Amino acid sequence: MTAGVREQPRDAGRPRPVARLGVPGWLTALAVLAGVGYRLWLLGHAAPPTNSDEATMGLAALHIARGEGFPVWFYGQQYMGTLEAYLAAPVFALGGGPSLFGLRLPTLALYALFLLLAWRLTLRLTGDRWFGLLVVALLALGSDRIVKNQLIAGGGYPEMNAAGAALAVLAVDLATGRSRWRLARWAAWGFLAGLMLWVDPLVLPYVVATGAVLVGFRRRELWGAAGALLGAAAVLGAAPLLLHSLLNGRNPLHAVLAASGANATAGWVDRLHGGLLLGPSLGMGFCDPGRCATWQLWWALALPLLLALGGLTAWRALRSPAPADSAGASGSAGAAESGVSPRVAAAARLALVLAAVVTLGAYTVSSSAGLTPVESSRYLSCLLISLPVLLWPVWTMARHGLRPAATGRRGVSTTLARPVAVVVLAATLGTAAQATWRSAQTAPATRAAEARHAELVRTLRQLGVRQVRAGYWTCNRLTFATAEQVVCAVVDDALRPGFDRYPAYRREVDRAAAPAWVAPAGSPLADVLDERQRAGGLDLVTIDGWRIYLPR
Repeated sequence: MTAGVREQPRDAGRPRPVARLGVPGWLTALAVLAGVGYRLWLLGHAAPPTNSDEATMGLAALHIARGEGFPVWFYGQQYMGTLEAYLAAPVFALGGGPSLFGLRLPTLALYALFLLLAWRLTLRLTGDRWFGLLVVALLALGSDRIVKNQLIAGGGYPEMNAAGAALAVLAVDLATGRSRWRLARWAAWGFLAGLMLWVDPLVLPYVVATGAVLVGFRRRELWGAAGALLGAAAVLGAAPLLLHSLLNGRNPLHAVLAASGANATAGWVDRLHGGLLLGPSLGMGFCDPGRCATWQLWWALALPLLLALGGLTAWRALRSPAPADSAGASGSAGAAESGVSPRVAAAARLALVLAAVVTLGAYTVSSSAGLTPVESSRYLSCLLISLPVLLWPVWTMARHGLRPAATGRRGVSTTLARPVAVVVLAATLGTAAQATWRSAQTAPATRAAEARHAELVRTLRQLGVRQVRAGYWTCNRLTFATAEQVVCAVVDDALRPGFDRYPAYRREVDRAAAPAWVAPAGSPLADVLDERQRAGGLDLVTIDGWRIYLPR
């Protein structure tokens, strides 16, 4: 990464030109509004569906808003920071109490921030506003897996992409030598890097990759005040993790490895299938809800080629003053027009490609890829940060072919490359749009399910029930929906005590004289409780989708 290269500030002493949006700018703004509007419509339908894990984050936010506790980790574990709870707590305090909509407002804001940062990063690296429009349009779409990652406040995923894109933008600006707010940029990079260490380690490949760009181009500056400020800000961002580890003598890395499946076993065939075939297509938004049709897996076959092409063109642009291919040449010219050094832009593109490779490789070798490929594909959500560098060579080929357009020569390679590139871009947009449409079709059913759950809450209040026992995926969701007016303890399908993320709820239920039972209709737990009810020990109250069992 050309260590020690010093780029002179490009904005020092120059008046900053007034930016004009133009046609691509206005269309990009519309794409941003469409992406945010689509997700706001989903929130109005209580989609994507919530669960007890998200409710656990909501309960943490409720406790913070009330001043009853300030959790460092997601309840019930020693990893995954509770940043989302701290962001939602003011919403609860100002909004009059907890709600699913209030819990997800900060995640919606984080998505909007990611869109803007991805657009800014694309312009920094390429200088092409039409390509920036393409990237934003793709990110405005949202399959089932994508909107779950972006909107569900379940820990880590909504904030990682925004932070990763911000780290890349800051690294490019600092490496190029932008002089405005320079120390503030160093501090912001360090703080975000430390914060992500606490929130979720999945974004670490992007922290390391963008940090390598800074070391490669600003090594001398890092030895001075900038480096000291960056280090102090990083410690501040990671302070919750560091303080908790020091006070309790615990290593959060052990818990992370256990959660990733390091203690489980999965065959390599299953890992490769989940990590390289299902994972990329699901995790990057090209599949239907919960499944991938065979034709939707084409992206998994294209991704290695895009990674190789993106890495090769970035490397050639970094090592050669005059890149040999049009992709490299266009990238250098566009980066120069954006005020970014072409070498810095090439290094940043290469860094983002390498971060994507590490992310994909780490997921593939984990047991999660083989054991739960559909659900654990969320671990690949950070790949969206690299989307601009993956598609940039394809975009330039679609415009110019394999030869520079300035030569005026057309050959077989140009004739074949341009239509193939256009097909790849059209297929990418079309597949993502189809997956988005299929995801949107599930919203009415999700809204109906949420209405049934609201009826369950109303019924329990009318019955005067304050303590219940239920399954894991019912308990904390019910407790959050009632703002802790109904407290729930977890049981398994054999009515044995289950995993309570917040043990105080179990203690309260155990002290109750006659707690009720709640189970989804048709569930194994409902079958067991039906037998007890028929034996005469319980009274049954049924509502649509739920069964409530009251002790006699």
